[in-house]
Amino acid sequence: MLGERPLEKDHTMTQIAGTSAPLQSPESIRAIPDRCIQKRDGTIVDFDPIRIHDAIEKAFRAHLDIGSQTPLAPDTAQKIRNHTDAVVNWCRTQIDEYNVTVLVEQIQDEVERILMAAGEHQVARRYVLYRELRAERRRASVIHYRAHDGIDREVNPAELMALITDACIGLGTDVDPNLLFNGTMNALYNGITEPEIRQAAILTARSHVEIEPAYTYVAARLLLDNLFLETVGLSVAHADRTSAYQKYFSTYVQRGVDAELLDPAMLGFNLERLGQALRPERDLQFAYLGLQTLYDRYFLQVKECRIELPQVFWMRVAMGLSLNEEDRDTRAIEFYELISQFLFTPATPTLFNAGTRHAQLSSCYLTTIGDDLGQIFKCVQDNALLSKWAGGLGNDWTPVRALGASIKGTSGKSQGIIPFLKVANDTAIAVNQGGKRKGAVCAYLETWHLDIEEFLELRKNTGDDRRRTHDMNTANWIPDLFMKRVQSGANWTLFSPDDVSDLHDLYGSEFENRYAHYERLVDSGAIAHAKRVPAVDLWRKMLSMLFETGHPWITWKDPSNIRSSQDHVGVVHNSNLCTEILLNNSDQETAVCNLGSVNLAAHTTPNGLDLEKIRGTVTTAVRMLDNVIDLNYYPTAEARTANLRHRPIGLGLMGFQDALYTLGTSYASDEAVRFADESMEAISYFAIAASAQLAEDRGSYPTYRGSKWDRGMLPLDTLKLLDESRDGTVEVNRSAKLDWAPVRASVAAKGMRNSNVLAIAPTATISNIVGVSQSIEPAYKNLYVKSNLSGEFTQVNEYLVRELKAAGLWTTGVRDDIKYNDGLLADIDAIPSDIKNRYLTAFEVGADWLIECAAHRQKWIDMGQSLNLYMAQPSGKKLSDIYFLAWSKGLKTTYYLRTLAATQVEKSTLDINKFGVQPRWMKNKSASNDIDVQRTPTAPAVVCTLGEECEACQ
Repeated sequence: MLGERPLEKDHTMTQIAGTSAPLQSPESIRAIPDRCIQKRDGTIVDFDPIRIHDAIEKAFRAHLDIGSQTPLAPDTAQKIRNHTDAVVNWCRTQIDEYNVTVLVEQIQDEVERILMAAGEHQVARRYVLYRELRAERRRASVIHYRAHDGIDREVNPAELMALITDACIGLGTDVDPNLLFNGTMNALYNGITEPEIRQAAILTARSHVEIEPAYTYVAARLLLDNLFLETVGLSVAHADRTSAYQKYFSTYVQRGVDAELLDPAMLGFNLERLGQALRPERDLQFAYLGLQTLYDRYFLQVKECRIELPQVFWMRVAMGLSLNEEDRDTRAIEFYELISQFLFTPATPTLFNAGTRHAQLSSCYLTTIGDDLGQIFKCVQDNALLSKWAGGLGNDWTPVRALGASIKGTSGKSQGIIPFLKVANDTAIAVNQGGKRKGAVCAYLETWHLDIEEFLELRKNTGDDRRRTHDMNTANWIPDLFMKRVQSGANWTLFSPDDVSDLHDLYGSEFENRYAHYERLVDSGAIAHAKRVPAVDLWRKMLSMLFETGHPWITWKDPSNIRSSQDHVGVVHNSNLCTEILLNNSDQETAVCNLGSVNLAAHTTPNGLDLEKIRGTVTTAVRMLDNVIDLNYYPTAEARTANLRHRPIGLGLMGFQDALYTLGTSYASDEAVRFADESMEAISYFAIAASAQLAEDRGSYPTYRGSKWDRGMLPLDTLKLLDESRDGTVEVNRSAKLDWAPVRASVAAKGMRNSNVLAIAPTATISNIVGVSQSIEPAYKNLYVKSNLSGEFTQVNEYLVRELKAAGLWTTGVRDDIKYNDGLLADIDAIPSDIKNRYLTAFEVGADWLIECAAHRQKWIDMGQSLNLYMAQPSGKKLSDIYFLAWSKGLKTTYYLRTLAATQVEKSTLDINKFGVQPRWMKNKSASNDIDVQRTPTAPAVVCTLGEECEACQ
């Protein structure tokens, strides 16, 4: 009966029918604190004496058989007031003197006692009957659920409220447990299962993320409680999780070993010490997307039941990377401290497999396919084996002879590379990495190959489907000479590699001289199987296909080789799946790289970089990545040979956009370019120093002698070589902020443990896990829905929300405007221009700024970076200008070209009529084909969506 009506705060001065006296004086009511009454469902509400008065009045009216509209006699009204005052005074005593929260049932019991004490037995009887009637109605509305043990039980509102309240602790007043409780209760039904109840609470929290981003942490904590049920077998409040973790950790390791998931060597650690090192409070760092991603795809399972909790997971990875350490317990704790605080995260294969019986920890494999049927199908088999254990693949197909080339053994004609690429494509689909993520491969082909024109069309949706690879990524491997021919308007000659086999291993001036020699042979008739085309026509087709299909990507052979630290032992023939790895490979060696990324946002303050923190993180991270090489499971002998000879690692970064937000800097600014330069310099500085120190402790990599490192050349020095090869046209600032003399001296004295140290990967998934922006990407939008293998997730820019809140601008109207404009701020008049400039999205920043930042990073990087380019209104001229700018700035590779998607944020919750006009960013969205690019009229304007394409690497 009590507590059923919504609270109304002005009831403290409401006049009681039949009397002019207030129920209680304002002073006495104010003496009772807010939030002191607990309802049956567990919610805590303010004290409201009118509810007590109404309940007693209804009992009197029922006894006297008087309707609700009939005035009460003055003496009856006075009695009601007196009885109400008595109950209120009792409540005040309980709250003030005993400092307790009063239950609604206790108030009702006190009403009965006071009525009986006053001799109002019939009234008390009516009150008891009415109370029982309401109880019966509540019982009829009780929801029953199927518990995990198969028994039907009643939903306990108090327990549900306690669970939700626990998940909201510390998230501020903008997070309302009552709102979540009511939303969850409304979603329940008889026969619901226990997991579905908890999922209803998670979905309720998720539904409020676009209004208040902190609800994503509520959803994550509710999911975490589910995870405790699944792993430990009981729900554990946040305050009790330290002991729960410590008790469970040893059990987990034994359980994993018994299930033949974990390496038995994991039992050799001091499990009690490691269990005590776990920090459960770090679970609260997770946003919902991050924890759900771990839950769906990373946590180890036994019979489809997760056996890992987040901190257990991080410790498992740390232990798996410490198995070869002399003091493995200390190192495991050191590694755990780094990754559990989101300072550094190893790449996905390492997270999947560290500490397991199949510790395939490497991210990328680069192979060259020989011009032989056996070699081709060995490569297909190798692709399957490498992909099985989560490796991302880059295949160099340039040596394989072109369509129409002679085959001596059969006196026939070659079918070229296209049919074999179709086989490779289907193999990648067939081997999908255990269902955890899609198998993925990228085929590379040099621009002079006679099959290049068909290669460009592999991803088209039209034409002969037998000559299409709809799932394989493709990339152009372009020599500088081709770019020069495009600039000069000259012709370009296409060859079959069986006629010009040495071009594959040449670059720079040697390539140019030899290429010109072969062109003369064509002119003389000595080489008949060739084709000559205007270079600009081929360039147009490259850009046309890139815009239409997203492929092939634009990558460059000469800067990748001229700046290679390993030019003394081989040639870089291609990159990897995500275009950041640049390692030499051959028939005998499959290049392998081991990746991880520094969370730059965690090392940036409003005052700039925390260099000492970066030093500590990078030093430990390099050691972890070096350990991967020795602990790794190698699916092929060629991969093992290459990795142990050269020991490359690829340390990158993520959270660059978040760091800019922390600094209050727009991506489209000179300040962002300077920060890109300084931050990459710092990471490079400490990474090279760390590798040199490891060389002193563990020895240099076997092919160190003769390398650029051995010749005293650091990445910055190799930029000069590229500039010289291009006659001084590489316009990039060569300045440095740090004193590199100690690093140079250390390398000269100690050598290098790793042939390559630095590469910036896309971090598509690991950045989701730790909750920062991907890699070096600009913000996609300020409000959008991200789709990946774990589902759809509303993403809101928390930095923007905090700033708008501080300015008093985070209103319903502004939120609706942002949603209507698909996360862009340009058309929203209520938002100041300085905020708009800081929160430009990817398609507003401008590709030239992305290239400028990338160029200033590239001077410090010995490999490459996955660089996506964004264009809202692409045209042939714009595309050509942008890619020529990237080449002229000395970039080695580019990745996806992204254009605006055809679908946008769901607006069903908006009154679309109130906006009246089309958002400015949607106007004139179609591409202008004003100079170079020819595009099939029916081709989609959408290249791809963010996220999943990059995940094979990260």
